[in-house]
Amino acid sequence: MDPRRDGGGGAPRIPGPRWAADDLDVLPTPPPPPTHGVLKSLLGAWALAACSAEETQAVESHLTECAPCAEEALRLRDAVALLHPEESLDLDPLLRSRVLEGCLGRRPARIPVPTWATPYDAETARLDALLRDFGESEWHAPVRLKWFEDERLQSRKTTVAGVIGHLLTVDGLVATALGLDDPLGADAPHDPTERTERYWSSGVHPATRRVRTPWREQGHTLVRTVSFAGRGVAELDVRYGDFSLPLADAFLERAFECWVHAGDIADAVDYPYEPPSGAHLHKMIDLAARLLPAVLAERRRAGLAAPARRLTAAGAPGRTLHLEIEGLGGGAWEIALDSPAAATSEDHTVARVALDANELCQLAAGHIAPEEAAFGQYGDREAIRDVLFATASLSRL
Repeated sequence: MDPRRDGGGGAPRIPGPRWAADDLDVLPTPPPPPTHGVLKSLLGAWALAACSAEETQAVESHLTECAPCAEEALRLRDAVALLHPEESLDLDPLLRSRVLEGCLGRRPARIPVPTWATPYDAETARLDALLRDFGESEWHAPVRLKWFEDERLQSRKTTVAGVIGHLLTVDGLVATALGLDDPLGADAPHDPTERTERYWSSGVHPATRRVRTPWREQGHTLVRTVSFAGRGVAELDVRYGDFSLPLADAFLERAFECWVHAGDIADAVDYPYEPPSGAHLHKMIDLAARLLPAVLAERRRAGLAAPARRLTAAGAPGRTLHLEIEGLGGGAWEIALDSPAAATSEDHTVARVALDANELCQLAAGHIAPEEAAFGQYGDREAIRDVLFATASLSRL
């Protein structure tokens, strides 16, 4: 069918010309303005911000001229406000940790932090983020510190500010090993407990929120110093009273204590706090496992552990306990039982212990008793008991 023809088969249709308004010198007639009734009916939609741009302009122009509609509009706006629930001004508790996690995973710096110092760098940053918005009342919130000593759990009450002062003073041991100023002065003791007691009893160092600045600045200085120090610095000795740790292990130990006490603070102010990253937690657990043979030997000399079953020459295989840590940061470690110098051996394994990673850390922090730990035990009960008590003995005030 030819579309140019109608159904009757007539001649082709030719549309007439279209005339523009300009050609006729006639302007199009504008639509009439909305009536009062129409504008009044739009007030509800306007209060809900549901009008189009043209309708919004018309309504708001009308409100400047019509007092009854203006009063009705105010009432509707107030009613709409009641439909929205109040929102807390506090940030999502997990937002800060997610932002920090992203920041800590940024591209490497031009002068990188040594891998053994990154857990300390991360944990001090996380704790500082927790402290940043604390008011005066939070800084004086009571905190109960726990540790294991004299074969039983001990505790001591302080405040949030007192905990940060404690971290400041013990971190000072690392500072002095690097040739930096000791926050307690040149004549300060090297025993961590004695240092803390001196700080707490000193009127020169009041336990207020002002302690945050020197603690954080000292932490930054420690990380910056080791980052620029070059090779060999990791082996420097850090004195902890009657024993020493290599600087690399001391940084891990300080990261662990920072995390533990951050958890104490978070509990005191009823705030959520996440564990370290899996890689950092694994390093902390590894440090505890490496220290256990020496702690076992020290407890044996003090009569607190069973005597060695056999004399083992340095480097020779001896009795071994297999420690299996499950969960984030977990893994498997072999613990020499008879001598720190003995080699571990699968053939000489006399006991196996399975622990959750968090449970091991709480035990090493002195937060739970040895009898309460270990959900999986097999083998020599005496060896298992000695290892669990030695783990708790890693803690201190």
